[in-house]
Amino acid sequence: MEFYLKDNGMHTKLDYGELAISGNEEFGYRPFQLMVASIAGCSGSVFRKILVKQRTDFEDLIISAEVERNPQEANRIEKIVLHYTVKGRNLNYEKLDKNLKISRQNCSMIRSVENSIDIEETIEAIELSE
Repeated sequence: MEFYLKDNGMHTKLDYGELAISGNEEFGYRPFQLMVASIAGCSGSVFRKILVKQRTDFEDLIISAEVERNPQEANRIEKIVLHYTVKGRNLNYEKLDKNLKISRQNCSMIRSVENSIDIEETIEAIELSE
């Protein structure tokens, strides 16, 4: 990957398109947003693969993220809470929770930051009617 300095931040071109990064969100994604998105995106993708492989009947998977930053340490990310909402039929909460723990073990982004950022995960199952 190559990054180029532009007027208000950095830019890179990827296969999917151009990515603008800036400390000012008027000009691009803020670095902490990309970090959180990488962690949530990776974890969610691994979790989804596990659900599909186990033939879990789900229609929607939503992840909300809360971020705690430390202004005394350059606004360092100290904690990310990921809340997973799974909507589907015949959902087994214990199985979902177990699968989320397995996805955590196989998410490269969580594994990359696990000793420096506290990652907490919660899960909610919403049963849809037939």
